[in-house]
Amino acid sequence: MSPPPPGAPKKERLLFLDALRGLALILMVLNHTPRWWQDGSMKWPRYYLIYVTLTLAAPMFLFLVGFCVPLSTSKSESAGAALGKGVIRGFKLIVAGLLLNLLVFPDPPIWKTVWNNGVLQTIGFSILIATPGALLLRSRAAQWGLLALATLGYLVFWWTFPQLTLWVQVHPQSSKILFFEFPPWPWLTLVLVGLVLGGWWVQQPDREARARYMWAMAAAGILCLLWFFGWDWWAQTAKRWMFTRDFSLNNHWTPRGATLAWVMGMVFCQLALFYWLIEIVRLPVRWLVILGQTALFLYFTHHFIVLTLINERLGIRLNNWPRFVLANLLLLVLLVWMGWAWLALKRVYREHWKEPLRGKVWRWLIVFLPA
Repeated sequence: MSPPPPGAPKKERLLFLDALRGLALILMVLNHTPRWWQDGSMKWPRYYLIYVTLTLAAPMFLFLVGFCVPLSTSKSESAGAALGKGVIRGFKLIVAGLLLNLLVFPDPPIWKTVWNNGVLQTIGFSILIATPGALLLRSRAAQWGLLALATLGYLVFWWTFPQLTLWVQVHPQSSKILFFEFPPWPWLTLVLVGLVLGGWWVQQPDREARARYMWAMAAAGILCLLWFFGWDWWAQTAKRWMFTRDFSLNNHWTPRGATLAWVMGMVFCQLALFYWLIEIVRLPVRWLVILGQTALFLYFTHHFIVLTLINERLGIRLNNWPRFVLANLLLLVLLVWMGWAWLALKRVYREHWKEPLRGKVWRWLIVFLPA
């Protein structure tokens, strides 16, 4: 791999991306708690909370997957090292998603439902695709080719949606492997957009150029939002914040039409806002950074708290907004503490256990593997 530009971001983590991932995690939790802690008696406020948090959290998670891949590949010493890290990380996330199915969603027959797709599987698969894609970003033709592929991938999904809906109805079980909870098609298209935009950001020659790049993203985001609200005003959209305006396949959401402008506008504006707040203003948001740096661990474990314990074991319903808000604040404090403890445990592992354990594993393999 050729070295990054002289002014490329340094090898330490970019805190604004961690903080933004932390915000996406909070929004994802706020999407789950009204689903699992409340019921239909909370009516439209609950519905709108679920819809809006979903349109903000999931797209940001997946966009950041693509946006961050060029950063990680630019830090690797070789293309082989970058690919190796991407493959390992991608498969880890896929296995984590399957394990989550087994432990939290063990619907019978478990030997079939364990293979259902989930957001972790989609993220893992996206990393497997985006990592080699990032190695192509030095070619301008490849950059525009990836954007064209993303656009075409989404349009084909749009054009074939009626046929996909029929296929899902005919294959209710196997369709959940391919089209369930943010499936790779079409959500990989958003990852590819993030991949190209992240590659362009990494290629900026200095800090000032990267800041200008973010201001351009903010301007694009504002234009998208103006178009979204302007379209809804002109078309007199009666169901602006409702799932009925979008695609629903296997009872899972994909944005359609004007909602795309809302999704991309919010992604761009949030990215630029967090860059300004954290990289320029230096706003202290350590707790948000902790959430972002431990997002995988917290996303996995919060299911056991929110769904398995509170909903299924204790049967608690928080059909009272003050109690619901208080419970979410307490949950947020708990998640920050869990994230801090997880980072501390990983630090101890790296400093004291990693090398000794690695040596023991190799000695075990030498003893037990056939000559």
